[in-house]
Amino acid sequence: MVPRYLIDFELQRMGKITTDVCVIGSGIAGLYTALQIAEEKQINVTMICKEEITESNTYYAQGGIAAVIAEQDSPVLHKEDTLLAGAGLCSDEATQALVTEGPRAVFDLIHYGTQFDKEAGQLALTREAAHSRRRILHARGDSTGGEIVRALSERVYKSSNIRVLEKHFAIDLLTVDEECAGAIIQGPNQDRFVVEAGATILATGGAGQLYRYTTNPIVATGDGVAMAYRAGAQIKDVEFVQFHPTALCYPEAPRFLISEAVRGEGAVLRNITGERFMHKYSSQLELAPRDIVARSIVSEMEKTESSFVYLDLTHESEEKIRRRFPMIHRECLKYGLNIVSDWIPVAPAAHYMMGGVKTNLSGETSLSRLFACGEVACAGVHGANRLASNSLTEAIVFGKRIAQQIRKRRQEPKQIDSQLVFSNLRGNQLTANILEERLDLQKVMLRSVGVFRDKDRLEQALTDLQRHLPNFLGQPSAVEEYEYLNLLTCSLLVTQAALSREESRGGHYRLDFPKRDDRTWRKHLLQCRQEGITEENRNDDDKFTTLKSSD
Repeated sequence: MVPRYLIDFELQRMGKITTDVCVIGSGIAGLYTALQIAEEKQINVTMICKEEITESNTYYAQGGIAAVIAEQDSPVLHKEDTLLAGAGLCSDEATQALVTEGPRAVFDLIHYGTQFDKEAGQLALTREAAHSRRRILHARGDSTGGEIVRALSERVYKSSNIRVLEKHFAIDLLTVDEECAGAIIQGPNQDRFVVEAGATILATGGAGQLYRYTTNPIVATGDGVAMAYRAGAQIKDVEFVQFHPTALCYPEAPRFLISEAVRGEGAVLRNITGERFMHKYSSQLELAPRDIVARSIVSEMEKTESSFVYLDLTHESEEKIRRRFPMIHRECLKYGLNIVSDWIPVAPAAHYMMGGVKTNLSGETSLSRLFACGEVACAGVHGANRLASNSLTEAIVFGKRIAQQIRKRRQEPKQIDSQLVFSNLRGNQLTANILEERLDLQKVMLRSVGVFRDKDRLEQALTDLQRHLPNFLGQPSAVEEYEYLNLLTCSLLVTQAALSREESRGGHYRLDFPKRDDRTWRKHLLQCRQEGITEENRNDDDKFTTLKSSD
């Protein structure tokens, strides 16, 4: 059973600050949305950042951001590529918004100071897997995310009506009369206070730390999805987890992302014996959608009894490699690999969650006054499998829409009763070894809820995860304890949804149901604390059918 709040509290013993808008999380979603809202100088924005403002998934994004810029490209082609990758579950309206509004939002980034790479005075464009055209803008070669974060964070600090609270952790969302009224925050000295807000925006990123091996930074612990679920918001499509096909797999090295753009520029995959193999799995070869490439690599690893395959870029000139992929080149050199002359050992790693907190096209969740944007959200753009480099585009397109909605319908903060008390009769402290518990959880997810799944493994995963449930009865106080409990919440949601969907589609592959079943399963799964797991058909007409309780 997942409790409503992670801690017991008495609000009258806590401090309080009031703001028009509370943005939880930074990255491109939080930074850009805050800036868009703050263009209305009468609106005050408070940003809650778990670590420094620059620490997010965005900072580590390499490949780039997808937008229709070239004359030979079109929104129609971008939409077709997105729908094909999404395996029948993309929202048509959301995808249309992405491909038509993306270019304008990209130029907002340029206006805010982002310096994208240029060739001959024009914006440089590359191609990535499953894109039919070169439409990926990049910065500093393969440091696109870092450049975007640099520009946006500098702009945020210059804004007179944005207050930034770094090293502050959002524990839970507060609700009053079934509306989101703000959040309970813990500061760097474990002091707790309430942020009372007219609107609250989740921009907390993904949940890659659910898995033992991930390209995500340590902060990607699913906090926003877990908070929203506890508060009663609907969670959608979280069984669809994208494993990036090519993460560095080398002794003593982290699972460092080897960008999709490396294959886009012509790199090929070889098995442990040096043979190319993608022709056995897809006519698109190395440029097939990520789910296909990831499964192909795992299959080839199993056939050759190896823990990795090779990515070979050695046919390209040293000048091009150093110019186009300077960060990857430098990072690999740290571990004795020179990608100019060496094949790169790679294996899939958890990378992106297609699902998240369900939103409409204005970023509104099912909980009034609560919005969500970026990887934490599920607006329907990605369907069952995200198209490469659409994630950054999604964040700014729907961030702009959220800002427009908030500026148009500005609401006064919802007053929170200072007498509010929540008690779950918890013990004083968590007694478990959190590092061990977190590692055990990650191993369960990797073993049973990874690239390949089946009923037996998923049921065993639920059994294993339920052994962690007594930890909800403790009284957490440290950030790593909150993160672990958020990961536990998300792991249960992902596993329950994966067990319910009896087909294979996109980032969800069932060995016992290996076929895509459009007749039965071209629909979405929603999860809510009050209603359990329900179905939503693809045209979003809100006809739900209860399957079973999630608790």
